[in-house]
Amino acid sequence: MKLFLTSSPCSPYKQKDGSVIWGYSRDNGFLDSLAEGWEPGCSCLMISSDPGDYAHNDKMREEFLGFFRISGIPVSDLIICDHRNQGQLERYLGESRILILAGGHVPTQNAFFREIGLRRLIREFRGTVMGISAGTMNCAEVVYAQPELPGESCDPGYRRFLEGLGLTDLQILPHYQEVKDNLLDGRRLIEDITCEDSYGRTLYALVDGSYVLCDGRRQILFGEAWRIRDGVITKICEKGQRIEL
Repeated sequence: MKLFLTSSPCSPYKQKDGSVIWGYSRDNGFLDSLAEGWEPGCSCLMISSDPGDYAHNDKMREEFLGFFRISGIPVSDLIICDHRNQGQLERYLGESRILILAGGHVPTQNAFFREIGLRRLIREFRGTVMGISAGTMNCAEVVYAQPELPGESCDPGYRRFLEGLGLTDLQILPHYQEVKDNLLDGRRLIEDITCEDSYGRTLYALVDGSYVLCDGRRQILFGEAWRIRDGVITKICEKGQRIEL
């Protein structure tokens, strides 16, 4: 299995007429790595983060079909797995060569993954897995579900640590460039909440365009990223650079 752990894998492409369209990011060699060894016309499966939001899921399917086309790595089809077809998941996994774990709300997606038994089924998958945001976070053995919605950080019933898919031991935080100055429930999200939760563990904060590539032997971080450990935030990699974790 080849595993991409991304914050966001997409970026704008500026056209000759000045218009902008979106495709897979070229930053830090991501598009080249994704396309390496690609089987033309292979099938893609995306697992939703909100299995009941059919309109959003259908829209996401069309968007990602466009991303593949624009980026020059065509797929024969892209299937969205949600509550409408979850009973076919095992067959879809057997027929697909790329699996995308969508972004969204981490606990909501985590609950759906448990409902469909994905942790067990994904062990037999032999293609490429791409996690996006929440999908990346839920790839961990132990998921750090960073509080996100109002009320979550002060709710004693909110579970910050969940069982994930077990594809990596890395606990990743996406969209660092967007959330680093955010306030949640009257507290600073990173300094007052996340740093407090980092004692005894290591979290990796990625900006969009950065990613970790896991090939079963190594876990290599590409692009700008920070390490949060025992309450200390340290920049560990720059755009265009790579380090092994």
